[in-house]
Amino acid sequence: METSAATLDQEACYRAVLTRDARFDGRFFGCVKTTGIYCRPVCPARTPRRENMIFVVSAAAAEEAGFRACLRCRPETAPDMGAWRGTSNTVSRALSLIEQGALDQNDVEALAGRLGVGERQLRRLFRQHLGAAPVSVAQTRRVLLAKALIQESDLSMAEVALAAGFGSVRRFNETFQTLYGRPPSALRRRAERVGDGPGNGGVRLGLSYRPPYDWDTMFAALTFPDQVRDDRDGGRIWRHDLARAVDGAEGFVTATPGASGRLNLCIEADDLRALPGVLARVRRVFDLSADPEAIARDLSDDPALRPLVEARPGLRLPGQWIDTGEDAPSDRLDDAALVVRAERWRPWRAYGALHLRMAGIAADDILEMEKTNDRRAA
Repeated sequence: METSAATLDQEACYRAVLTRDARFDGRFFGCVKTTGIYCRPVCPARTPRRENMIFVVSAAAAEEAGFRACLRCRPETAPDMGAWRGTSNTVSRALSLIEQGALDQNDVEALAGRLGVGERQLRRLFRQHLGAAPVSVAQTRRVLLAKALIQESDLSMAEVALAAGFGSVRRFNETFQTLYGRPPSALRRRAERVGDGPGNGGVRLGLSYRPPYDWDTMFAALTFPDQVRDDRDGGRIWRHDLARAVDGAEGFVTATPGASGRLNLCIEADDLRALPGVLARVRRVFDLSADPEAIARDLSDDPALRPLVEARPGLRLPGQWIDTGEDAPSDRLDDAALVVRAERWRPWRAYGALHLRMAGIAADDILEMEKTNDRRAA
């Protein structure tokens, strides 16, 4: 199912909601006209009648249309919070910057300038792919991050407002009162806190991803200057030290796999305003926005990659903490020998190259394999 705002299939979305199909979690959200609430496709609540539902591609589009997040299925915990990934490199880069707080202090014109496009073009791309304006995406990010912090951490409401990028506690309170008809403190649920993990104290939060996930390969790739160690229960803990010049704070972040589909974090930072940027960088390092189904579907069209993808369905691209690349990480290609063949892998060229490296196959090997197969077929 295509999930850009322009091509979203409303009937297919409703069928996915009827079956609570987890494959579509984070790809779209269902808005219930009779209640004013929007939900994930996997929401356990009773499915409304078809005529009472419309579907949008992002949480921002739902909130811009006047719907509020469901308190039961918690849209903020959907994989990648519904952020769009795929065709437009400009939109992907813009989303990454917004996740880091690019619109908390600056305007859309400044964001467009950083991307090398006009403000009008950027707004058009966001409407096309996300169904919402850049400022709405930024506002939704703040609200959903705040909601996650309220329900999963022990931060005070003033600290939540600061960490989520709100300009003031007053604005924070007014926003939640408008959206939910209640103060933010009324949303706190102690039972939903992220469990004890690595580190003492700090902000504890869970980030979602779409399973499967090849944790062995990812942890093997996360080396110096980051650290990976085993915890007392035999699990693995990744740690990265924060630097004020890069992250806006001193401290550290640790990560360890939790329940399927969740990465548990503990963040110690002396300035909570750094939290959005830290979370965005963790998502990039662990490639939490990857869509395994789309990647496998597209790469499997190449007969040389099909068995490799089937053998490693959860393979992810290890990311850099500091990433200044102009191309989307998924489409970067360092191996010049693969350029011609890799055109058929777009926008997942980097994943195709990674599958080959993990299997120890070079570009010349692919050509030789195909010649052998052709001779056998003849």
